[in-house]
Amino acid sequence: MRIGNNPHKNQPIQGSEYLHQIIIPVYIPHFEGYFKDSFDILKLCLQSVFNTIHNKTFITIVNNGSCDVIKNYLNELHTQNKIHEVIHTNNIGKLNAILKGLAGNSIELVTITDADVLFLDNWQIETTKVFRALPKVGVVGIVPQFNMFKNKCGNTIFDNLFSKNLKFIPVKTPQALVHFYDSIGWDSSYNKNYLKYSLGLEKNNSTVYIGSGHFVATYKKQMFQEMKSYLLFKLGGDSEDYLDTLPLKYDYWRVTTYDNYAFHMGNVYEDWMSEIKYDTKKRVEMDCDFAHYKLASTFKVSLKNRIFTKFLFNDSISKLFYNWKKLPKLMVNNYNNIIPK
Repeated sequence: MRIGNNPHKNQPIQGSEYLHQIIIPVYIPHFEGYFKDSFDILKLCLQSVFNTIHNKTFITIVNNGSCDVIKNYLNELHTQNKIHEVIHTNNIGKLNAILKGLAGNSIELVTITDADVLFLDNWQIETTKVFRALPKVGVVGIVPQFNMFKNKCGNTIFDNLFSKNLKFIPVKTPQALVHFYDSIGWDSSYNKNYLKYSLGLEKNNSTVYIGSGHFVATYKKQMFQEMKSYLLFKLGGDSEDYLDTLPLKYDYWRVTTYDNYAFHMGNVYEDWMSEIKYDTKKRVEMDCDFAHYKLASTFKVSLKNRIFTKFLFNDSISKLFYNWKKLPKLMVNNYNNIIPK
């Protein structure tokens, strides 16, 4: 039996007081083998988040089937008000866990990050500055990687092709690039020219690299309004491609900050991870009233990101493009080769 009406019926939800959401999916089923150091890595990741964010940041942790020790740890952080939301699931896959974290709020920016990322000072404000300076940007990474301009960035290059602001620029932190590729287990046989120059955009007092990885990046939340509800793979497959492709449907650009603002730790603890120092000053809050774009036509998406890129990255054409966009001439012939000939 029910008497009367629920007082919340037909009441609109008030806008969120938060400006930025961080979503971290966590899967640590035990502490053996691959996962031996994962708890220590997770603690460092979360502490680096706490040390670097402003007060209007909403932290969501999605426990994607971890063991009870991790579950209890996350619950305790929630009890202490260090994190705002903990979602416990079975192991439904990384991207499905992220989708759960995305639902239920309208916070303007959302950072999606792996649980082995060590954030550095100023990553949040520098990310917001990029969104402010470049309205067509929909994704901002904070860890530069090489050759990212060839991955799902056709629209960014197309839109700026005839601008002198699009050009190869010196890499600001080559050692950070080396660190990243060491952290994912690459040997050092890759093309060292990638440590010197990368395709970038200098515009509106902002300098960025073209392209972004997806292990840590910030997105305009608007593009997730019509997101999928389920993806088929626990990891890999076409699941991570979803995050890379979705911005293109809105014709958003994918870029990375010029400086390096995080480290990838991997699954093995190293002493340097505990030696990072943080500034204890109050973090600056920046309002986020950014431009939003409607879904682009299928023709526009295909033209910029399939037809155009297939033409541009033909071996002969790409060399002409590299010359035009001021890649040093001694690097042009070898720049397409990840492993130099």
